[in-house]
Amino acid sequence: MEGSSEPLLDAKAQLLDFQWKLGMAVSSDSCRSLKYPYVAVMLTVGDRSGQVTNKSFEMTIPQFQNFYRQFKEIAAVIETV
Repeated sequence: MEGSSEPLLDAKAQLLDFQWKLGMAVSSDSCRSLKYPYVAVMLTVGDRSGQVTNKSFEMTIPQFQNFYRQFKEIAAVIETV
């Protein structure tokens, strides 16, 4: 989610699939013990021409919690429509 200037999705794209998994980074080349939890998200989207694209990204737990709060707010607004 950070550092990319390319839009994640076209506004006219249709969400076809949403998958996620909780992961734990346990080590890396530069650090022996990370114990860093993250949420990996994989979106499958289709555009109006029928082209299907996969987009994936990882979020820290605080980023995911913010993402979740925003979706709860969206759901609350949709219920009032």
